[in-house]
Amino acid sequence: MHSIKNLINLDYLKLMADGDRDMEKVMLEMLLTELPSEFDKMKSLQHSQDWQELSKVSHKMKSTLAFIGNEEITAANLKVEQLTKQESPPNNEDIICIGENMQIFQNLLPEVISELNQVTASY
Repeated sequence: MHSIKNLINLDYLKLMADGDRDMEKVMLEMLLTELPSEFDKMKSLQHSQDWQELSKVSHKMKSTLAFIGNEEITAANLKVEQLTKQESPPNNEDIICIGENMQIFQNLLPEVISELNQVTASY
């Protein structure tokens, strides 16, 4: 078993669940389903350069990411949203920055998922 590196902070999730452990578990399971599928969608939209749709999915992810409490992923997602919601398509420099922020997300997501799985297993 991997050790927990504390990449997640579930204070917000616990606040929203208001002490209801069953609700916390339901919310954790939702995160475990939604995070990978939504990130896969983001990668696909990045690859196809559908910036408008990527901006929408990234915007939707903000509320999901609030529950895991990882500042690095949250900041990377916010940067992707900012760069893709412009009036005009991103320039080459912005496209590189989008890629770098998507890479941060991709690098951290497996460990975040691992920690979420460990916490969920404790319920």
